[in-house]
Amino acid sequence: MAITRDDILKIVKAENVNFFRLQFCDIFGFIKNIAIPRSQLEKALDGQMMFDGSSIEGFARIQESDMYLKPDYNTFCVLPWRTKDGVAAARIICDVAMPDGSPFVGCPRYNLKRVLEDAKKEGYVMNVGTECEFFFFEYDECGRPTNKVSDVANYFSVDPEDRGLNARREIILTLEQMGFEIEASHHEVAEGQHEINFKYADALTAADNTLTFKWVVKNIAHKHGFYATFLPKPVFGINGTGMHTNQSLFTTEGKNAFFDSNAPMQLSNVARSYVAGLLKHARGMSAITNPLVNSYKRLVPGYEAPVYVAWSASNRSALVRIPASRGASTRCELRCPDPTCNPYLAFAMMLNAGLDGVKNKLQPPATVDQNIFKMTEKEKKAAKIISMPGSLREALDELKANPLAKASLGEHIYEHYVAAKEAEWDQFRIAITDWELNNYLSIY
Repeated sequence: MAITRDDILKIVKAENVNFFRLQFCDIFGFIKNIAIPRSQLEKALDGQMMFDGSSIEGFARIQESDMYLKPDYNTFCVLPWRTKDGVAAARIICDVAMPDGSPFVGCPRYNLKRVLEDAKKEGYVMNVGTECEFFFFEYDECGRPTNKVSDVANYFSVDPEDRGLNARREIILTLEQMGFEIEASHHEVAEGQHEINFKYADALTAADNTLTFKWVVKNIAHKHGFYATFLPKPVFGINGTGMHTNQSLFTTEGKNAFFDSNAPMQLSNVARSYVAGLLKHARGMSAITNPLVNSYKRLVPGYEAPVYVAWSASNRSALVRIPASRGASTRCELRCPDPTCNPYLAFAMMLNAGLDGVKNKLQPPATVDQNIFKMTEKEKKAAKIISMPGSLREALDELKANPLAKASLGEHIYEHYVAAKEAEWDQFRIAITDWELNNYLSIY
């Protein structure tokens, strides 16, 4: 049920909420916020809070910097870990608007809304469930984060080997107080690695939830003396961190458009074409789903990372997997994204990629049900299996060649994102690394 302005004011009074965070997202997926006292709340709820957009990278030029925050009442929630001496704090997620009230085209949340509205005109609603893995690391004696793992436990380990158990427990309780439905949690494959799964939602809510989840994990981990990171490959030689993204299309009447009880694998033509679209555009959207130089240290064979563009009903070495559930739960799982991506941009790209397949009635190749990691190059070539980009540079070239990119991101976000990421790659390209010094300095 939708939350109203009056509902928020009642909660504020009942729970003695005196501090508020107006949150929004930049084009790189970082949460930003403006903190206000209770006296400014009604002004904020009416969308009258102004901020300097030129201070946010990729937003606006200095001569057009005045912007407004338009709150989404449904995202209001009290922050359980911020209550002190009976005084509570709350947050609300906002869209960014121009002074005339029109949406700011550089706002990633607004951009996703735009793409979702286009899909709705085609008769579809996108549902998404993300699985964000993360690491708990130790701090050093100066309080700075390290990449020293917090334990030596492994997949599904129990206490006392799993030293992050109590932190995970508090994260779950906190998320539940904020309205999340938690489905499961466990220690992941790598030392110090964890996963908490929460229920899917419509794509906009899922993007909001994904950013909120990461924020909560970092805050609660810090309380327990851990540094939580979503970096894709923080430690050489062990598994990296992914954000498997489950997605499906529902009709506007509420029926899962991916399910057909009479079709092979019980997958409808819509589902098969959607998968074909994801495979077609996988390389061309990887700069969005895997946005860092470090992302491509994860996307290598040997650590369960999906580097090969293929699909299967069960094979976890394939890029797209079809989980076993059917009926209303029929979905596909894109396994390449990592949790450093901006979910608003990633979901927009995925949706348009899938819909490109649906609109053009594309058919996916045959499923690959053997372990692709163990296939020879000749076998992969015969099966027409190509690889994901091997670097951010290659991914950016693919993004610029993808005709869906500007349509999915909007020209403003596209231009600023590509420029920033190309600068990031160039900084990495000319940097002197420890590897070079360790391997070259003593012999040349």
